[in-house]
Amino acid sequence: MPEPVPSEDSVLGRSMQLLDAFGPDDDALTLAELHRRTGMPKPTAYRLLNQLVGWRLLAREANGYRLGLRLFELGQLVPRQRGLPDLVSPVLTRLHASTGLTVHLAVLDGTDVVYLHKLAAPDGPPMSSRIGGRLPAHCTAVGKVMLAHAPAEHTHAVLDRGLHRQSPRTVVTPAMFLGQLDAARRHGYARDDEEAKVGITCVAAPLFDAGHRVVAAVSVTARTSDARHATSVRAVRLAATAATQRLSERAVTDRALAG
Repeated sequence: MPEPVPSEDSVLGRSMQLLDAFGPDDDALTLAELHRRTGMPKPTAYRLLNQLVGWRLLAREANGYRLGLRLFELGQLVPRQRGLPDLVSPVLTRLHASTGLTVHLAVLDGTDVVYLHKLAAPDGPPMSSRIGGRLPAHCTAVGKVMLAHAPAEHTHAVLDRGLHRQSPRTVVTPAMFLGQLDAARRHGYARDDEEAKVGITCVAAPLFDAGHRVVAAVSVTARTSDARHATSVRAVRLAATAATQRLSERAVTDRALAG
């Protein structure tokens, strides 16, 4: 079941606010900028920043603070997120080559999706997605197709959080959103028609483990005007089936080795 949302007023919660303030284009952030982004009082932020530096989660530079190497070290200890892209990488590469479109691999994390792998098309549209980045699950094709096959508690958590607009075309009506999930279950894929960003369309299909539990989703992304997105559904579904087969084969091998 979905993990409970921790309090942002706790020491850990405020520390996470500071870490989450860093974006993909940020090298170092000053105390003033962290104060602006988090709304945290400067004395509180300064005290917590010193603690985070002490734990090597941040590093102090002449021009501010940057993310520390210990975060990278901890990230390397997450086996599923490290192993999954490596295992299905050949499938993603073939999908990328056959469609000429941007390919994503993502997992569900609470009410968001986290991107584990991305193969960008040379002529693809500019996107905010990046490896390690996250977006709300309700406005992405990968998110919707995973929610469609995940336990109902995950969908309830998304609805409780609220269907906030990511773009003018984001579906924010619960009944319509649930209808999208039902369609994804019936058809085996989900779409994002400019719901995350105007001008961009995605198609995604789910990956299952040996116990038929949804563990990830693969997608292709294109400009809405690109005719290739209309013919990519079959390719995405075949790629998801092939990736699922690789996961099942790995499970059989692991059981055999465990003896």
